[in-house]
Amino acid sequence: MAIRARALRAHGTRVISLALGEPDFATPPEAVEAAHDAALAGHTKYPPVDGTPALKAAVRAKFARENRLPFEDAEVMVGNGGKQMLFNALMATLEPGDEVVIPAPYWASYPLITQLLGGVPVHPQCPEALEFGLTPEALEAAIAPRTKWVILNFPNNPTGATCSAEQLRAYAAVLERHPQVWVLCDEIYEHLIYDGPPHASLAAVAPALRDRILTIGGVSKTYAMTGWRIGYGGGPAPLIRAMTTIQGNATSGASTISQAAAVAALEGGPELVQVMRVTYRRRRNLVVSALRAMRGVTCAMPHGAFYAYPGIAGCIGRTSAGGTLIATDEDFALALIEEQHVAVVQGAAFGMSPYLRLSVASDDDTLLEACARMSVFCDGLR
Repeated sequence: MAIRARALRAHGTRVISLALGEPDFATPPEAVEAAHDAALAGHTKYPPVDGTPALKAAVRAKFARENRLPFEDAEVMVGNGGKQMLFNALMATLEPGDEVVIPAPYWASYPLITQLLGGVPVHPQCPEALEFGLTPEALEAAIAPRTKWVILNFPNNPTGATCSAEQLRAYAAVLERHPQVWVLCDEIYEHLIYDGPPHASLAAVAPALRDRILTIGGVSKTYAMTGWRIGYGGGPAPLIRAMTTIQGNATSGASTISQAAAVAALEGGPELVQVMRVTYRRRRNLVVSALRAMRGVTCAMPHGAFYAYPGIAGCIGRTSAGGTLIATDEDFALALIEEQHVAVVQGAAFGMSPYLRLSVASDDDTLLEACARMSVFCDGLR
């Protein structure tokens, strides 16, 4: 959808894209200044594969301060974004035929990387009626003798679902019965929670499982640093060592300049995060209200991240004003961008249809216009 949006723009069409999950805030000035200072100081050589000492120390301090997770130096590493941390972990551990439990809806890279490495994705369903939450029963049913990993992503991309400490304890009770299973907790959106219980980390809630939990974070979403490409993880030293070996033979260490910027972000004040949280909450309310007023559309309230995941079952089987039969959510998304020039992502990309993912990381006027165009599109369905 982002590619199609760019193509239309190249021909002079004013396209509104809500397709990408990228903050519209600027990187904190102190992070930019730290990168500049590092470059001027000559910190431009090859970095250690697992991260510079300064960033590893900042990551360890962050985990201890915010997640109640004290890690030793050998238990943390830095990568080229959170995605590389995921890739490192799966590549270091998966054998062909190993299963990875990935609750749906899911971030699209989870099953794609699993399949690339010979693994088999297994998708317990998280229904809209439960605000896309995972039940312990669904988790239990998905685990089998070949299960190697369970991936938990809260707050969730694409749904914005969050998870309380109480819910995590219920998952832990299931996981304790399956000692062969590793758990990957993707917490990249941890600071973007708007209501409900505060964020909790499984490794802190269930210390008995800690020797098989990898907790992943990064600076992309919280500090509007997507292009700096810095992710990090904390987990058992043998796993981190294996992941470092993988990274050393793939990309080597992350940019020294970006790592200096990440140190400044992690050690900086919470002001930007607070502003982002308040802003995204207002935008979320604006978009969800508009979606719920559209004909044929439903929308569970996302409690975290910066997405809405509306259901469009009431639009399926209809024909758009431009003559397109809407048989799937992909048909809806393609017709919407062609007829109303709004780019969203079809739910099929995230493993649950018929839905759409909309990013609310745009200014209010843009979101209002996008919702108005989408409402016109829905009203035109016959």
